[in-house]
Amino acid sequence: MDTNELKKIVREALDEGNEENLFSRSKMQTVLDAAVNKANELKVGVTICFMDLTNTVQMLYHMPNANLVSSTLAPKKAWSAIAMKEPTKDISKDIQPGGPLYQMETMLDGKLVSFPGGIPIVINGQIKGAIGVSGGLIEEDQAICEAAIQEFIKESH
Repeated sequence: MDTNELKKIVREALDEGNEENLFSRSKMQTVLDAAVNKANELKVGVTICFMDLTNTVQMLYHMPNANLVSSTLAPKKAWSAIAMKEPTKDISKDIQPGGPLYQMETMLDGKLVSFPGGIPIVINGQIKGAIGVSGGLIEEDQAICEAAIQEFIKESH
């Protein structure tokens, strides 16, 4: 093995653990474009939030035709997906009366969102962050979020 091959292997190994590469501006732009394209296809304005595992917003985009409330809900959806380690669409069943986490929503000062539009970003079996989308019907938010996640995963390999 020559020096260049060894350098390449070391560089790739270091890059695998480098969280900055996961949320590079160019990658976020590509993923954002996929989400906006899906929103335009559905004829809906949304806010799209990319959040890393430290709950730091990496990118937030509010489409000009999105409702104002979506700029508050999109980051909450991303945070909820990270905090609960599952898509927000799956949280609702657990917080309903009789559910194992009943009233959790009220205990977190309204921070937890339990309807579709937030999905964790999972790379190599580990949560690295989340994407939250808000502004459309819940089915539209979920579809846009799924399109963004698919593009994020594609761009990560």
